[in-house]
Amino acid sequence: MSPRAGSAGPRTLAFVESPVQLLNVLEWAHEHALTREHVHASGAGLTLVVLSPIDPMTRGQLRRMSELARENGHEVRWEEARGGALAPFHTIGGLTGVLRRADRIVLGDPFSRYVQLLLAITRARDLVVVDDGTATMEFVAQLASGERLVRWHRKGGRPGLRDLVFAPVSSVARRRLTPGGERRVEIFSSMPMEEPPAGVTVTANTFAWTRARFGPPRITKGADLVGTSLVETGVVDGDRYLEAVQSLAKAHGATRYFAHRRESTEKLHRLAVESGLEIVRPDLPLELIARRGPVGRTILSFPSTVVHTLPLALSGTEVRVAVCDIDPDWLTENASPRAQGFLSGVTGTARDVTRLSAVTAV
Repeated sequence: MSPRAGSAGPRTLAFVESPVQLLNVLEWAHEHALTREHVHASGAGLTLVVLSPIDPMTRGQLRRMSELARENGHEVRWEEARGGALAPFHTIGGLTGVLRRADRIVLGDPFSRYVQLLLAITRARDLVVVDDGTATMEFVAQLASGERLVRWHRKGGRPGLRDLVFAPVSSVARRRLTPGGERRVEIFSSMPMEEPPAGVTVTANTFAWTRARFGPPRITKGADLVGTSLVETGVVDGDRYLEAVQSLAKAHGATRYFAHRRESTEKLHRLAVESGLEIVRPDLPLELIARRGPVGRTILSFPSTVVHTLPLALSGTEVRVAVCDIDPDWLTENASPRAQGFLSGVTGTARDVTRLSAVTAV
């Protein structure tokens, strides 16, 4: 599947690697009126390039989101970007032509080495960064301070060999993402940004497309619990996490657990056995699942993107979003020194949520 971007008007290429990134590109397109009718009238098309990961759950959600994108009038180009040692060379080689013709690039993960390589090729003067979860908050802070781009849960450790080899490309990407001259940078985000980088245009993501496309949901009496991949990323201890989930579910009467797409099968099986929760593997991002319903009257979450996005997606409903703090004792020895402060910031800056103290073991 390799459609061409529109031949007339500005050509826009969007690069996504996760379902949430794709959702936020659709929200951005909706905000900027890149609808089917507008595309046909102006010839200004949006082509979504999916740099497909290997993880089956992520691929499945990306397939479903790609269907929604096509239904919304956008073109989708699916790239097996990680299908073997030569895949990156084939992918980048096949994209070079459209990259150099594009007037505007939309990207969901400025920390991605794949995306940073693509930024080194493009001549586009308009760059847009859409949310890739809470990582957007760290990206904005690093861009404003001129730091090298590195994910928050890795910050504090010594750069590895691959980091050192890739450093020149990362440096070019950071410069490309810094406004200057005729180069314009927009950040489209639902995250709080008190001090955005100088010269960057910030547009609020209100999840208007999601609310127009889905719902309102049927609301049940119980509570739903949202999973996190903090164990998988090495930030939180697995045993402590399972204890916290059991305590939270017992205290609030939660019966369902919406798994994060990166959570391991082994952890989820153990959680189901020990807590009795029904494990749900969503086929779409949680914002769409919740808006589509049915959904519990209370949604419980640990610090994550959804404490910022769900109140927006569920605006106008009676659903309450509650966030439980991460106890410092839950962190692993290998957790970044930045972890506790960053997670507290995610919780503390969330709007329209109920804040819960860290739970104790059952």
